[in-house]
Amino acid sequence: MRAKLSYAVTAAVLVFYFVLVGSRGVMLIQSGTLLTVTFGVAVLILPVIGVWFLWKNTQFVRRANALAAELDAEGGLPVDELTRTPGGRVDRDSADAVFARRKAETEASPDDWRTWFRLAVAYHDARDTPRARKAMQRAITLHTGKQQTETA
Repeated sequence: MRAKLSYAVTAAVLVFYFVLVGSRGVMLIQSGTLLTVTFGVAVLILPVIGVWFLWKNTQFVRRANALAAELDAEGGLPVDELTRTPGGRVDRDSADAVFARRKAETEASPDDWRTWFRLAVAYHDARDTPRARKAMQRAITLHTGKQQTETA
């Protein structure tokens, strides 16, 4: 719940910022000189890119959460079996061991979105965010393909 609230507040702040920057871009364009119109158009491009990025990120999070809910309903969410340091951080050797198992599971069953989901969690625990995101995207793609096959 705390993560959802944090995400919502961050998104709201970004939308406010995009509106503020967009209004400045419009003001520059309304000035009418070649230089201010050029800068105004350039300034308007930034909020458009930002809104697109925020939308894509929100879609990704919603889809990943839907997969987590489905996996939870099946009883297949990965169990937190990681050892932690006294400060609460994940022990690197423990994360590596879990990651090795998850990678082997995924290699054994590369078309199962569940194994990719678990691999994404293992990447996240190992603090490899780019690979965690790619693995989760693969899980989402496989799950979407599975749903389309079932409805066809």
